[in-house]
Amino acid sequence: MMIMIFAVIFAACENESDSKAKTANSNTTTTPAPASSSSSPLIADGFKEAPMLTKLVSAGTLKPVTERMPVKEDIMVEKVANEIGKYGGDWKLPWGGPNDRWTVGQPTEEALFRFIKEGSTVEPNVAKSYEVNKDSTEFTIHLRKGMRWSDGQPFTADDVLFYWEHMLTKETFGKKIYDAYYSVDPVTGDKALAKVTKVDDYTFKVTHKYPSVQFLERVAIDNKWFFAPAHFQKTILPEFIGEAKALEIAKQWGFADVKSFLVATGYYYWINPQIPTLRAWVAKNDPNSNQYIMERNPYYWKVDAQGNQLPYMDRIVATKVQDSAQRVLGALAGDYNLLDFDFKDFTVLKENEKKAGYSVLPWTTPNWSSTGLQFNQTIGDPNLRKLFQDIRFREAVSVAVDRKEISEIVTNGLGVPQQASVPEGLVGFQKGWADQWSKFDQQRANQLLDEIGLTKRDKNNFRLHADGSDLTITIIEADTKTGTFLELIKKYFEQIGLKVDLKVVDIGTHNDLKYANKIPVTTENISLVNVAFRPDTLVPLRVLTPWLGSYGLHTSSNGKDGVKPEGDIALILDYWNKVKASATKEEIAKWSNEIIKLHQKNQWLIGYTGPTPKLIVVSNKMGNVPKELVFADEFRSIGHGHPAQFFIK
Repeated sequence: MMIMIFAVIFAACENESDSKAKTANSNTTTTPAPASSSSSPLIADGFKEAPMLTKLVSAGTLKPVTERMPVKEDIMVEKVANEIGKYGGDWKLPWGGPNDRWTVGQPTEEALFRFIKEGSTVEPNVAKSYEVNKDSTEFTIHLRKGMRWSDGQPFTADDVLFYWEHMLTKETFGKKIYDAYYSVDPVTGDKALAKVTKVDDYTFKVTHKYPSVQFLERVAIDNKWFFAPAHFQKTILPEFIGEAKALEIAKQWGFADVKSFLVATGYYYWINPQIPTLRAWVAKNDPNSNQYIMERNPYYWKVDAQGNQLPYMDRIVATKVQDSAQRVLGALAGDYNLLDFDFKDFTVLKENEKKAGYSVLPWTTPNWSSTGLQFNQTIGDPNLRKLFQDIRFREAVSVAVDRKEISEIVTNGLGVPQQASVPEGLVGFQKGWADQWSKFDQQRANQLLDEIGLTKRDKNNFRLHADGSDLTITIIEADTKTGTFLELIKKYFEQIGLKVDLKVVDIGTHNDLKYANKIPVTTENISLVNVAFRPDTLVPLRVLTPWLGSYGLHTSSNGKDGVKPEGDIALILDYWNKVKASATKEEIAKWSNEIIKLHQKNQWLIGYTGPTPKLIVVSNKMGNVPKELVFADEFRSIGHGHPAQFFIK
């Protein structure tokens, strides 16, 4: 499955180059909306809508469906997985509350461009079509005429320009300008920011100084929503209403300061019922409620092949839970009808499949491992930083653990005992990498730690730093689901004299600690289909994943903050600039592979068992959920199945 799906994952670059090659006599390549996004003769006689909306139209509180949709030729026709669905019902799932916003954010996301099923390239989504010139410096993007926000206001190129000029480039919502918008001079390595200009009400242009072959794929990952409701944002941004008024509004919303308020409303906007959106479902109540509700968007701009306005399901109902055990119990009890699990829950879920009336669907993942650790290379404690940066230490904590026991106990034997590495079939696979530092050898581990200078011991026989100070490996987790794995890690580490402290915090605190560079060690996994598409878990471009810590902050702040990359970390950035400056797929492949080789050489990410599938547990009463698909953050996880076409039978 993995090889079949990802053997062509680098085809995005190839497709781009081939397309340009076929238009050698033309200055531009025009890419219209794909078949799944075009108008259909089956909807010639009009549209159908959900009964709950028909009632509102009859009552005179909502415009007829034909007046709520884009112009006919610009409506997106979504392919259904199996059959035309039925209206009604709720998608019931668990979530951890407002800080667990991606649980409802990813599956409801509507990106300007989205990845196709195979993941090899992107297709228009919110965008209708695009044109790109021969040297990939100019991208002309067309929007859907007559498309509207969920409050009925028009969605136009002005919403794109507003987002670019007043939010993204001014960093109002706490994010630096995404790397996708920079092109790189292939000679000097200098970076240049793109220019975004309006062509007309439904067309805008992105112009790069240097070629940017993968711009659309990068935007589809870095900045999926390249737009914002200008009519709403103008009512809260300090630029328009002043700092004092903005603070007053922030406090009315329950925020202590303007900064946190703008992050919540400019980035994590979808959980706020006050903010218009383009999503199939929109927030209807306070996300702090025990049950959080998202309800169908009457202005949603997609239909099925028979002209039924999507989504099929009326609502998303997210019930607050405290830990992962409640998710399993809820699935067994039938409280939820579609949710995902890690493979550790396979046995109990599979044993109850028939009794509980659901199916367990294994979706492929591009994970480097199923159990592993990230050691923060820029952690504030100088002793720990020096230790974590020592390759001998990373080898020691790798060979100190019996991977066979981890495999049997944590993954039921399905995660192969091996090192964190690019899985076979993905771009960057290196033969033999999975075996690196994978043999259980505590004698070797002790020898390496002694060589480092960790020979002093405390009264409990735990190793001390070379200066005699306490040495504690603190692993901080966002929930308890990795508990079994970490208890085993603790056992093995302590057998070689390393004291371990396990801490569990809520997911919001975990994120805060990560961005503050205060997580020494965690189990966050590396999962990516192509480093050229999504570099920032392997390339320190911004603060995103714990191992690279403040190296990413140094890059995103243009050297003003964070820790300056040196040695092979700096070389990774150099190779990434070469990827960015590449004009051909061969160049992109070459430099991407060099980045991967540096990760193999240094093994900053320690894995103990190979990847296992993501388990999609779906009620037998829910239709159109794909049986096989790629579960990846780049593709928006369950969102890759296009949930607007899921339905209750």
